[in-house]
Amino acid sequence: MTERIQQLLAQVEEFAITDRETLEKFRLAFVAKKGSIPELFEQLKTVPNELKRTVGAELNKLKESAQAKLKLKTEQLEASSEPTADQPQDLTLPGVPYALGSLHPLTQVRNRIVEIFERIGFNLADGPEIEDDWHNFTALNFPPDHPAREMQDTFFLHRQPDVLLRTHTSNVQVRLMRHQKPPIRSIMPGRVYRNEAISARAHCFFHQVEGLYVDENVGFADLKQTLYHFAKELFGKQTKIRFRPSFFPFTEPSAEIDISCGLHEPGVCQLCGGAKNICKGTGWVEIGGSGMVHPNVLAACGIDPERYTGFAFGMGIERITMLKYQIKDLRLFAENDVRFLRQFSQASL
Repeated sequence: MTERIQQLLAQVEEFAITDRETLEKFRLAFVAKKGSIPELFEQLKTVPNELKRTVGAELNKLKESAQAKLKLKTEQLEASSEPTADQPQDLTLPGVPYALGSLHPLTQVRNRIVEIFERIGFNLADGPEIEDDWHNFTALNFPPDHPAREMQDTFFLHRQPDVLLRTHTSNVQVRLMRHQKPPIRSIMPGRVYRNEAISARAHCFFHQVEGLYVDENVGFADLKQTLYHFAKELFGKQTKIRFRPSFFPFTEPSAEIDISCGLHEPGVCQLCGGAKNICKGTGWVEIGGSGMVHPNVLAACGIDPERYTGFAFGMGIERITMLKYQIKDLRLFAENDVRFLRQFSQASL
């Protein structure tokens, strides 16, 4: 084996490396996993124990010599390929294209909603996603036995029964009213959590945008005109809006918000393409709830309900995005499937 090592050492020193092709041939012949040198290391197991130390030292010397030559020639070839003053870069060559990402469709719709409301005087507010019972329920006029407090609707923290993942962004409204004097005009987009089964129409977490306006002489007409303006700006001037009587603990009177999908008008529906799978043939699609802030809520937050009134509304960003882009499965928003997300790289609102 000693004679073979000396032969390979001579071959390593004599091997001419002039370009990248011969460099790769050198690597494959001597250094690669199936090259001559690794094969000799495998054969070292058969050498008698009294000779292993000597033969091993010679083998290591061969390996180091081959690796050193490979490294040196690699650096020399890389240096020779770099442009110099005598070899300037060709500035007429096309640039290297960069694959740019895009905003998530929920982010695009959220930004558009914020833009619409900011232009009519609403500012942006935010609050914690981990909240206590008082800010999430009690201050909003939820009775102690309300079903929303039960485990089937709310994620309570195991070791702190009065602490939970917020079920709506109304907790931000409470914090605003407690720490800011009227007039208050804000919107609160954010992520919320509900203990629900995941399906094409529901998820255990989703996004809401809520609005609050508190001042003297605020009436239901102000709420209606604000939402009329929002619907026409986001869905188009042909869009109509209606209010249906409803009930929420924190508003009185309360109303569900519906927008027209076009089926009650001549032509093809712009939201569901005439398939009636979103509005179920009624011509109307629910997008949220609204109402006048309940006097009990104002009083709990330290605002005089005899002097001030206000309205509040809340809408699901996922529902609005599904309507805007005709998306039929809510789960797609959370799956990070690039085939789905690439469809919105050039989305326009």
